[in-house]
Amino acid sequence: MDNWGFVLWLLGLSVITLVGVMWLLDISGRQRKLQRRIENIFTDEEGQDLSQPLEALAVRLDVNDERMERLQADLARLGTYLPNSIQAVGVVRFQAFTDYGGDQSFALALANTAGDGLVMSSIFAREGTRVYAKVLEGWTSPHSLSFEEEEAISKAREGLQGADAPTKKKQVQKT
Repeated sequence: MDNWGFVLWLLGLSVITLVGVMWLLDISGRQRKLQRRIENIFTDEEGQDLSQPLEALAVRLDVNDERMERLQADLARLGTYLPNSIQAVGVVRFQAFTDYGGDQSFALALANTAGDGLVMSSIFAREGTRVYAKVLEGWTSPHSLSFEEEEAISKAREGLQGADAPTKKKQVQKT
């Protein structure tokens, strides 16, 4: 009868081992079901494995993220240069002398959004052509301006203000 303690211990360990084996079989079955679900998710109708295309897509998304960051940095850099760039242009052609025609003379205004830039004039005559340039600061010049130069500046300023408005296409009439 002194072996009853040993038998009880052996019986208890057997029950614990049996419960452990049943638990292990249950976990193994659940793992197989989960594996089948994952395979169903990552497999298309023809049975092709979709994990590789999904991994390739993830790589492409990473590359696109890097490109997007570079483009945003480039856009920010361009935004700093844009206000100083020439955005307003106005041209007026005219006839400088009444005895010589053809509207070969012109006034050209080039300015940024603040109206800083220059006005160029070209006077065409029989003897030759003369070109003049005058500084623009805030749509005005410290030098005296001709009527044509003022008109070119006005056209440049109007063109800049109308740049935000939607463009209207000219309708061509068929004859």
